[in-house]
Amino acid sequence: FLEEIASESHSWWRDAEIRETLEMFFRMNLNVSETARQLFLHRNTLIYRLDKLKQETGRYVRQFEEAMLIRLALFLTAHLI
Repeated sequence: FLEEIASESHSWWRDAEIRETLEMFFRMNLNVSETARQLFLHRNTLIYRLDKLKQETGRYVRQFEEAMLIRLALFLTAHLI
């Protein structure tokens, strides 16, 4: 599982900015507008970050099932940072 989503070739899980963004996104129940407001970001900036993650992992974090896989990867890689 981790080799597919968070292997050494994927660097998203080591990026503090994307981790913070994702953690807030999950706390806000996948709500883009509320997450952007909490992070003091423009909504489009947040969407850009999420799309960048999709390009790297192939996972669309705005869909619940995909978001849970990314969330699990965050938990499993927390000790590696």
